[in-house]
Amino acid sequence: MQLHCNWETPLRSIVFSAVAACLLPSAWAGEGPFFIYTHQMEEPGNLEMAVKNVTGKPGDGNRFWGAATELEYGVKAWWTSELYLDGQTTAGQNTVFTGYRWENRFRVLPREHWINPVLYFEFENINGADKALLEVVNHDGKDDLSQPTADVRQEKKREIEAKLILSSYFKGWTLAENFIAEKNIRHESYEFGYAVGLSRPLAVVARPERCNLCPENFQLGIEVYGGLGTHVGLGFEDTSQYIAPAATWTPANGTEFRGSPTFGLTGTSAGFLLRFGVSYEIAQFRRAAQKLFHDGGRP
Repeated sequence: MQLHCNWETPLRSIVFSAVAACLLPSAWAGEGPFFIYTHQMEEPGNLEMAVKNVTGKPGDGNRFWGAATELEYGVKAWWTSELYLDGQTTAGQNTVFTGYRWENRFRVLPREHWINPVLYFEFENINGADKALLEVVNHDGKDDLSQPTADVRQEKKREIEAKLILSSYFKGWTLAENFIAEKNIRHESYEFGYAVGLSRPLAVVARPERCNLCPENFQLGIEVYGGLGTHVGLGFEDTSQYIAPAATWTPANGTEFRGSPTFGLTGTSAGFLLRFGVSYEIAQFRRAAQKLFHDGGRP
C-alpha cells in the first residue's frame, strides 16, 4: 500500500471516529488524561474504540502524522485484550499502513489496594516506518522519525513487548508507572523504557445531573517518559526523554477527548510533539452482539 501524502486521509478518520462516537449509546470510557496505562481494565463485555494520534517535525525531517486505531475489549474482569492498527503519513513522502499490534493486560489483584499491579504482553508486527509512538524504548529518537518512509518501511519489526503497570489512587490523585521491556523475536538486544504519570480531576464528586462543562468532566495531569537503553547499556545516556502535560474532557455522552503537548528534554529527543485522541466505550457490546446474531437481526 503506497499513496501520495494526503493529509485529508487521517483527518477524515479522526473526524469520523469522533462523530460516530457521539451518535452511539452512551457509556463512560478512558484512563483519564494519560496516554500511558493505569490499572483500570475494560468492563467485561464492553468494547472501547479509540484513535490515538501524534504529529511533529523531528529535527531536519518532514512533519509527520502517526495514528493508531484501537479496539479494546473486556474479556474478563481481570483480562482486557486490544487490537491496534497503525498508519502514518509524512509530508512530501507517503501515506502507509505500518502494521498491527495485539496486546493483553492481566490484573493481578482483584480488589483495590494502595498499589495495583497489572501485567501487559503485546505482539507487534509493524515496519520501520511506524510513527504511532505508543512507547519510547532504547535510543529511539528524532533520527528514527526523520528517515524516509520509502526506505524504512522495508524493515520488519516482529517484537514481543512486556510491561509492568503499577498505579494507585489517593485523595483524588492517580499515580501510574509503566516499566517497559521489548525484544525483537529474531535478533537484537532487550530494549527498555518507562513512563510515569500523575493526574487529578478538577472535581472529585460528580453532580447528579448530566453536564458537559462541569469540573468533574475535566482531568489534568503530567507524564514523563523515555528510553532506558538495552541490557548491555542500561541507563539514560543518548536516550530520548519527554515531559508532557495532559488534559482530558469527557462530556455527558461519554466520548473522551485527550490532548498532550510533549516537549523533548534531551538532544536525542524530538523537540516538540502533539498527541491527541478520542475514545468511546460501547457498554455490553457482547450482549448486544449475541442478541443480534441470536435474533437474526430482527428488531
